[in-house]
Amino acid sequence: MLIAQISDTHVQLPGGLLDRNYDTAGNLERAVRHLNAFTPQPDAVLLTGDAVDAGLPAEYGRLREILSVLKAPLFVIPGNHDEREAMRRAFSDGRYLPGEGFLQYTIEDWPVRLIGLDTLIPGEHGGRLCDARRQWLAAQLDQARDRPTVIFMHHPPFRTGLTVMDAMGFEGAEALASLVRSQPQVHQVVSGHIHRPIVTRFGGTVASVCPSTAQQAALDLRPDPHLAVVMEPPAATLLWWDSTTGSLVHHLSVIGERPAHVLYDGSQWVMDNPLPPGFHA
Repeated sequence: MLIAQISDTHVQLPGGLLDRNYDTAGNLERAVRHLNAFTPQPDAVLLTGDAVDAGLPAEYGRLREILSVLKAPLFVIPGNHDEREAMRRAFSDGRYLPGEGFLQYTIEDWPVRLIGLDTLIPGEHGGRLCDARRQWLAAQLDQARDRPTVIFMHHPPFRTGLTVMDAMGFEGAEALASLVRSQPQVHQVVSGHIHRPIVTRFGGTVASVCPSTAQQAALDLRPDPHLAVVMEPPAATLLWWDSTTGSLVHHLSVIGERPAHVLYDGSQWVMDNPLPPGFHA
């Protein structure tokens, strides 16, 4: 099984500030082409929140248009820039989102269970795991303690060292860590929000942050509050399930359109092949 994750797409209407400055829609189009061209094809694509920038129905319409050509099944959860009801309506045809309440659900279709967790606090930048959401997650995990599982959410449940982003906070991180620690089938907790690739240990398992498909947060680990963005290449996360060893392997896939230089063609080494045009561009 191959799971792709994209995050923080921040699609706006044409002419919006992010649309002009960071080409968020254009970068998402490139991300879709990147995933569609990947071999093997991902079995599922997770979009871990901040799908649009202002939660407007028209933004979700533009988002859906861009994602309509994605080959793999798509599963979305809300981030702090999303609006629950607008997102629910926009993706109602997928039939995996609940008809009311939190936008969280479990997908059972593959060897690895996918549990989407809603961490949104309307009107706030930070996230929360309240008692109701924690109890729901505990019940989902208890239903299949023998099934390898990935939890995907928007807000990372750990401090990253980026002071401004950490100040937004995630309420309930200790409760989540305790729950995950008691459920060894959880192979990874994946999130977004920070616009950088980050990996750490959490609750006895691995927790990670996926970069944005648009702009990235500058890597600034100074203790003084400071936040900047940089136009580093957009990227996706790919999680490869190794059924032989029962391991989930984490890859970062930089989104670009540069050619590859083949060194081995499946039958022989071809290292003396000429470099393709644009390889050094």
